[in-house]
Amino acid sequence: MQNGIHFISGLPRAGSTLLAALLRQNPRFWAGMTSPVGSLFNAMLRETSQHNETAVFIDDDLRERLLRGVFEAFYHDIHPGQVVFDTNRQWNARLPALSRLFPQAKVICCVRNPAWVVDSIESLIRRNAFELSGIFGYEPGGTVYSRAEGLSSGTGMVGFAFSALREAVYGAHADRLLLVRYESLTANPLGTLAAIYAFIGEELYSHDPGHIEPCYDMVEFDMRLGTPGLHHVGGCVRARERPTVLPPDLFARFQRDAFWEDPSLLPVTVRLI
Repeated sequence: MQNGIHFISGLPRAGSTLLAALLRQNPRFWAGMTSPVGSLFNAMLRETSQHNETAVFIDDDLRERLLRGVFEAFYHDIHPGQVVFDTNRQWNARLPALSRLFPQAKVICCVRNPAWVVDSIESLIRRNAFELSGIFGYEPGGTVYSRAEGLSSGTGMVGFAFSALREAVYGAHADRLLLVRYESLTANPLGTLAAIYAFIGEELYSHDPGHIEPCYDMVEFDMRLGTPGLHHVGGCVRARERPTVLPPDLFARFQRDAFWEDPSLLPVTVRLI
């Protein structure tokens, strides 16, 4: 990672896969869907903590080298001239560590009204009526209400990401964040990309939102998770409107949580597009 690393984080179903697909058009960039680096990072953090009885031989400097080594090993085969964008929802909860490991790194946070995030997941579940999704432990039972409750819990797919986002926005490293609204990315992809390039200090590349190359690894991943289409990206970027599939009370419950839509609630160091 000679040219550095940045991170894509934020909420699920908020455009991170689409953003990675767009960034990949630039030959100087490497980006993809959620990588294994986050779970490897957590495993290394745990095994170098006092949980491991041999941690007496590991000081902070060594621990830092080992954690940085997780990234360097995983991206060893990436061309040294490329800038890496690693995607994981947990990075917003790891900013103190990331800021020490990679002082120049920025975090692009994809955000979308939580009501539409939950709606998008529910739409996928209904579309795959004969599949059991790993998102819900491959359980055949449940209703839209129990699924929404599970998603929004503290350890749920949406709840954890939302809490991590708030932690990052109101934390000491908020100046590293750029919040990218799903609506901005889909309605104005070139303008959104220009803002991202300015934020990370890279020379703008001529992207083509009308021709996006598919990534077949995502198809296999989604099939194994029992949720086909979870990381599907269409051949072109365009804003789509449709009615919600959520009951009105559920939609209203989550719709109020889009705190970033009120500028007075954001620290002055946080940028939003």
